[in-house]
Amino acid sequence: MNQGPLNEKELEWLDELLAKYGNDASVLDVSELDGMLTAILSGPRELEPAVWLTALWGGEKHIPRWTNEREMTRFMNLTFQHMNDIADRLSDAPDQFEPLFGYREEDGEEYTVVEDWCFGYMRGVALDDWSSLPESMKPALAAISLHGREDNVAQLEQMTPEAYQQSQAAIGPAALQLYLYWQELLENEPDALRQKPVTVGTKAGRNDPCPCGSGKKYKNCCLH
Repeated sequence: MNQGPLNEKELEWLDELLAKYGNDASVLDVSELDGMLTAILSGPRELEPAVWLTALWGGEKHIPRWTNEREMTRFMNLTFQHMNDIADRLSDAPDQFEPLFGYREEDGEEYTVVEDWCFGYMRGVALDDWSSLPESMKPALAAISLHGREDNVAQLEQMTPEAYQQSQAAIGPAALQLYLYWQELLENEPDALRQKPVTVGTKAGRNDPCPCGSGKKYKNCCLH
């Protein structure tokens, strides 16, 4: 597997594949994937890949039937390469961390689309238990959930253009703040829950098919 950021063609390929196999319950584009991976890397505990890969597709019944093994392997390699790049930026180069927002053109103008990334981030948050987040950190999470929950649409529509732009600008710093909080907690409390991997739902047995959709046994899959 290569290292470093994905190039434009690789991101476009991931985007196309997410759309190809997507459904109403899955991650639908690379911006949403970036947000989800950021939350997974930032949370209080370590999530097993089988957990978040299953959630990425919206559950076990939606795991793709890949066209061939090459397609599946490339998707896995690019996804983990992108995840590693996010992790490197968060931990080693926070000044270079930027959410991978989307863009749209309207009447010749280009607008930043943050909702997909924020929905992905909140999808990642939902995979873990963030209930111990202190009150002092909740505004940071609220800055992301403002654009990442459907029940906030009415609130966003009532905002002035200036307030809306300010809310967009707050997302990246908020994500970094949340990552640093959980990291500091882990460093100061060696027995923190993050050292215990989280499993959601029924965990695959060693001889069961891997939830990633490779068709291999869980113990022999590329995730191990």
